[in-house]
Amino acid sequence: MHPFTLITILGATASGKTRLAVGLAQEVAGEIISADSRQVFRGMDIGSGKDLHEYGEVPYHLIDILDAGEEFSVFAFQQHFLDALTDISSRGKMPILCGGSGMYLDAALRGYRMVAAPANSELRAELASLNDGQLADTLHNLRPLQHNNTDLTDRQRTIRAIEIAHAESHSRSTEQSFPTIRHLVIGIRWERSELRRRITARLKQRLENGLVEEVFRLHDGGIPWQRLDYYGLEYRFVGAFLRGEMTYNNLFQRLNSAIHDLAKRQGNWFRRMERHGITIHWLDGDSDPLADARILTSCFTTGASGATPHVV
Repeated sequence: MHPFTLITILGATASGKTRLAVGLAQEVAGEIISADSRQVFRGMDIGSGKDLHEYGEVPYHLIDILDAGEEFSVFAFQQHFLDALTDISSRGKMPILCGGSGMYLDAALRGYRMVAAPANSELRAELASLNDGQLADTLHNLRPLQHNNTDLTDRQRTIRAIEIAHAESHSRSTEQSFPTIRHLVIGIRWERSELRRRITARLKQRLENGLVEEVFRLHDGGIPWQRLDYYGLEYRFVGAFLRGEMTYNNLFQRLNSAIHDLAKRQGNWFRRMERHGITIHWLDGDSDPLADARILTSCFTTGASGATPHVV
């Protein structure tokens, strides 16, 4: 029996996760499952960092499965993840989960027990009369241990979070079948100054490659600004620029700073995962992560000793 049934590659934005996942997949007959909250949408390529050119012949899953403008939840991700995991494993291939969306990774690795939460028109009508502070209180009452404060940054997002929490509280059982996963989790870590340099360089490249044009095209195709704002930093800030709310220079400076802050939050989330029992084998991004991952997987597969990966 193989010592693990899932390899996970995680790290902060711009850490080089996709390249490592693809390189490892080529060596272990793997297929990649994206753990990204935006790469599921068609037409959202540059802002979500799909980098499909890096995949080559390596099959991938949970990318380009929905039209931009649709909703995608952690619950939906978990269902798609389990389907992909089963499909890949049944064909004798190695599933490789790759991404930086902490809640998605957590839902897969720790097996969140979740319930379906369809739109509740009666509940939404009741919530419509509440102000933002009252909505926040309602959510905290339903989820006293709420950790994801991003649900409080947008009114519609808060309402949806209440809807999900309401469905969970009224379900007879939130338990659902979840397979036992033997996982090997590999993280890529960089010195803070180098990660900041990589983030800034990548943002410049994305802007040069047509990020602004992508956001304009999505809005011109019928996606409201509010929905684009919901899809994250790149779409929110570029949307504000296209609406004339900031200059191009302000766009770059503010978006660059926001992405740096995102990387910090991702690091905090990964540390939280470790505190909850997920062992992450951190590799030095500045050495040779693929060679180190190769050694790491070999050690687990054969129990071999000798070469040591550059863990940090």
